[in-house]
Amino acid sequence: MQRLNRLHIYRRHLEDRYNKLIERSNDYKYVDESKSDSAAFKALKVLEKLNRVKYLERDFSNSVL
Repeated sequence: MQRLNRLHIYRRHLEDRYNKLIERSNDYKYVDESKSDSAAFKALKVLEKLNRVKYLERDFSNSVL
């Protein structure tokens, strides 16, 4: 159960980070294209991690039940 709790906390952290990076990317869209692209690239990397954590969290919750 502790592992599931850790995954949930990490997932929330990644979701917050992803949302901040997407917002930053949209804010810089017309001001500085390189900063916008960099934030969008980092957001994609965070999204990949987020999807992996969601998969693990779902897998652990099914095995616990």
